[in-house]
This record gives sequence, structure tokens and C-alpha cells, in this order.
Amino acid sequence: MLLQGKTVLITGAAHGIGRATAIACAKQGADVAINYLNEPEAAAAVVAEIEALGKRAIAVKGDVADAASAPAFVEAAVKAFGKIDVFVSNAGICPFHAFLDMPAEILERTMRVNLHGAYYMVQAAAKRMQQQGSGGAIVAISSISALVGGEMQTHYTPTKAGVHSLMQSCAIALGRYGIRCNSVLPGTIATDINKEDLADPAKKKYMEGRIPLGRLGEPDDVAGCVVFLASDLARYVTGSSLLVDGGMFVNLQ
Repeated sequence: MLLQGKTVLITGAAHGIGRATAIACAKQGADVAINYLNEPEAAAAVVAEIEALGKRAIAVKGDVADAASAPAFVEAAVKAFGKIDVFVSNAGICPFHAFLDMPAEILERTMRVNLHGAYYMVQAAAKRMQQQGSGGAIVAISSISALVGGEMQTHYTPTKAGVHSLMQSCAIALGRYGIRCNSVLPGTIATDINKEDLADPAKKKYMEGRIPLGRLGEPDDVAGCVVFLASDLARYVTGSSLLVDGGMFVNLQ
């Protein structure tokens, strides 16, 4: 019960890594507030699963790209649970597209969701933690793409590098308040974001072949690492990044 008595907020938690993290945190004793944009049924299912574990949960609709959604999410969580102990910035998109004819709207939407959204949400959560005066933990889901390029991801990789950098700077800015800030850099994790890309058996086999552990990651593989960074086991860890990629990055070197 690494998060017993804690309140955890997670953006983009109706599916994938966010969903797995929400449930993992509840299993470790936390009450959980999740943010979602679409699919209220999926969000409600996450809430129901957490409540079945005996913990409290709420789902708050909001577009992280809208700056106003950040304080609204934080306020809803505080109203429900009274405080914020852990914030996980997870919401992100990756609409694969070639570089030379990248539509401006795809570039700008990706930037607004992945980078601006992370900034707004982290800032709102940090303000509340600072006001509470009892510290806290912030974990941002970056990506191995913060460290390596991708032909169809020229709009995506800069955002994930930005999220990684944001956590490093926030670790310095917020350390005086006892707020720890770290990033997790997943490798190829089988989620909805890359479902179509990995539907090609040859592509899937190629991706698996680059991973020393021999398999694609699962959302739970990332969730466990988030729980660690959110917990007191990592009480002296801030400004760090944790690769969760089955060894892919070192193999690419």
C-alpha cells in the first residue's frame, strides 16, 4: 500500500497508460481523480473499477489544451477529496504524419495537448501543493521519443522532449516546497495511440526485434514505475527520468 491515504490526479486516464496508472494507484491505497476528454463511458468504467477496490474516484471532463481546464480539474479533485498529493501528467496524442506536408492544425493541436496541456496542468497542481504546504509528487509521462527521432513524429518528439525538460526545470523551481518532479519515458507500449501502426504484423515483429526483452510494453509496465516515483520510496528522487522501454534505447545506441 505505497500510496495509502494519498490523493492522485491523472490526466488522460480513460484508456491506456493513464487508465492503468489510475487503477495501480488505487490498488496501492490512493483515491483517484481522472481527467478525460471523450468517451465518458470509458471514464466511468475506470471510476467503477477503482470503487470496486474500495477507494474513492471521480472523473472530470476537460480538454487539457484549454488552460481553464487545469484549475477546474484541480478544484474538482480538492472538492471531492480535500487535497492533492500526487499529480500525473499523462494526456497526449500522436497523429502520425510526414514532415514536409504536415498540416498546421495537426502540429498546433499536438503542441497544445502534449506540451501546453502538461504545463497548464502541472502548474495548477503545483500551486495547490504549494498552498497545502506538505509537499507532493509530480510525474509526467514523456517518451523515449524525447531522446530519439521518428520520421512520422516530427511534431510529437519535440513535445515529449519538452515534457522531459519541464520536469527538470520544475524540480528546481518546486524543490523548496518539497514537491518532487520526475518524468517517465516509455518505449513502445501497446495502446490505442499506436494501435493502427502496430496492426501490421511485419511492423510489430520489427519493433519487437529492437527490444532486448523481446516484447512490446504494456500499460501496467509503465504504471508500476509511476507508482514508485509517486511513493515515499522515491522521496529523494527529483529531476530524474526513468526509461521504461525493455532496453530499446540502449539497443538503438
